[in-house]
Amino acid sequence: MKKLTHDEISQNRSTLENIHTVKKLPVYVILDSIRSSYNVGSIFRTSDGAMIQKLFLCGYTPHPPKKEVLKTALGSQESVIWEYAKDAIEVILNLKKIGIKICALELTESSIPHYNLTKDTFPIALVIGNEITGVSQELLDLCDLSIEIPQFGIKQSLNVAVAYGIAAFELRRVFDT
Repeated sequence: MKKLTHDEISQNRSTLENIHTVKKLPVYVILDSIRSSYNVGSIFRTSDGAMIQKLFLCGYTPHPPKKEVLKTALGSQESVIWEYAKDAIEVILNLKKIGIKICALELTESSIPHYNLTKDTFPIALVIGNEITGVSQELLDLCDLSIEIPQFGIKQSLNVAVAYGIAAFELRRVFDT
């Protein structure tokens, strides 16, 4: 087993020049009032890796050109289509108008395990809430479904960027199969 060099890896990757012509995963992501710039930067990187359609940064979520976001995004803010929107409700209502299913990554009375999603759930918008309070009830009331990542330890949840990574690549897997 030989580790690939950066040049070898780059041969099979998109470039900034052609990234916007590549077919995207039909997943929109809504970050609502994420407080950590480092989590936001990490979410940018994961969004690039999963090739999501668009990232919406809402509420007081930090966004480029904030240096801490850029530090962990490592340039992925250039390859991921994103926009800042103050009001997550408005973003959700606009996505619903064009037929996008809205899904919270949150523990609710009716949430299903993230691995039970099926291909017919696409296109989908994944709502990610604050690190402490999660997705607000106001946003949950607008969601069509919620998914959860089962926990087996003493903690109730994962770091928001880690949880998003699990959900994003599960959506990628489901869509690609």
